[in-house]
Amino acid sequence: MKIRVGDKVQVIAGKDKGKQGEVLQVLRKENRVIVEGVNIVTKHIKPSQIDPEGGIVTKEAPIHASNVAIYDSKAKTVSKVKYEFVDGKKVRVTKKSGTNLDKKKK
Repeated sequence: MKIRVGDKVQVIAGKDKGKQGEVLQVLRKENRVIVEGVNIVTKHIKPSQIDPEGGIVTKEAPIHASNVAIYDSKAKTVSKVKYEFVDGKKVRVTKKSGTNLDKKKK
């Protein structure tokens, strides 16, 4: 899977098609990702000792990795990913603009 936590992605299929967000979590075994602000579901929480109120909570649910694509902010569109060697290290690069996706993130 070429998608990692922190990548900016755009949904290319499904009910949230066209929405953009940052990847919060990658579930490799299920081939799914959780994207910020996408595939919002409501979950009913039963009252417990920890949460005596209970109630209705909205949260992001996983979406299949094939339904998202890396968003290239330089080209302002979605792009495929290729691998290149830079200074002896293998890095991910967008095909449309050649932007390095593996820059050191703060």
